[in-house]
Amino acid sequence: MDGTTTPADGTWTVAGRTFTSRLIVGTGKYKDYAVNAAAAEAAGAEMVTVALRRVNLSDPSQPMLADYLKPERFTYLPNTAGCHTGEEAVRTLRLAREAGGWTLVKLEVLSDARTLYPDMEETLRALKLLVADGFQVMVYCTDDLVYARKLEDAGAVAIMPLAAPIGSGMGILNPVNIRLIVEQAKTPVVVDAGLGTASDAAIAMELGCDAVMVNTAIALAGDPIRMARAMKHAVIAGREAFLAGRMPKKMLGDPSSPTAGLI
Repeated sequence: MDGTTTPADGTWTVAGRTFTSRLIVGTGKYKDYAVNAAAAEAAGAEMVTVALRRVNLSDPSQPMLADYLKPERFTYLPNTAGCHTGEEAVRTLRLAREAGGWTLVKLEVLSDARTLYPDMEETLRALKLLVADGFQVMVYCTDDLVYARKLEDAGAVAIMPLAAPIGSGMGILNPVNIRLIVEQAKTPVVVDAGLGTASDAAIAMELGCDAVMVNTAIALAGDPIRMARAMKHAVIAGREAFLAGRMPKKMLGDPSSPTAGLI
């Protein structure tokens, strides 16, 4: 993670943009935009992902996302949710650039509707097309160490490995791979998809990730605003624990009080 964090002030940087919050929130599955906005504020988020195929950004006759999550307050991260080919993804993001001038984007190319796992061959192909076209691309991917390196080599500005399938809430299924990706990465690593509750976010940060992306776990919580707050504190706690360095694990007990000089 060379050059991606500044421990002195706790910020992180992606594509030349610096953020204080390490929690990115989504804009899908909420009851309405008002709840979405309140949750984003409670989370302390500075960046929100926007599924271009599902969020109203241009029809003034319908509720518009920008009326609730102000673009001057949040960095919009347009994404290609619902795309299954590289061509679909590239076309979607080119339309986003024309509509809103966005160049920092999130790429996801899905393999099938059942698992929503990324099609990594198509993802890598689309990434190369987008980089050549001037986009700064954060890439949703599997927790595959080799593909993460290929994405970075191809110009991704951030690697976004899944914790578990999108919307599953199962948490981080393979912490070893996430840690290995973090250790080799020279760009930010953001765990994306599959987190279910605050402890999952804390674990991601304890593994050394630069940030986490959370949508369903907040949007479908019984109390989205409270869960957003919980995620905020979990991300902070996890980052602090990572910087502190955990104690080594041991097979046997080790008394916390000295055993010498006892009466």
